[in-house]
Amino acid sequence: MPIYAYACSDCGLQKDVMQKMSDAPLTTCPECGKDTFTKQLTAAGFQLKGSGYYATDFKNGSKPKAEPACAPACASADSCPVASSAA
Repeated sequence: MPIYAYACSDCGLQKDVMQKMSDAPLTTCPECGKDTFTKQLTAAGFQLKGSGYYATDFKNGSKPKAEPACAPACASADSCPVASSAA
């Protein structure tokens, strides 16, 4: 069952409520009893599962080391200004 965020515009109560999708939205605030209790717009939480997603396919893979930008132009790592400033 989804969890919906509700807020009362009169007393300021904020509450998360687990409801079926087919249930009617709540309108009466449980704190003050007024009909100012409304659903809030929130971001949905989800997790991607299965093959084809980064979390399952590449999480433990090794990454190649990046070479300095001037690697082809430098004769050696000792004379390369980019490599010596990164160390």
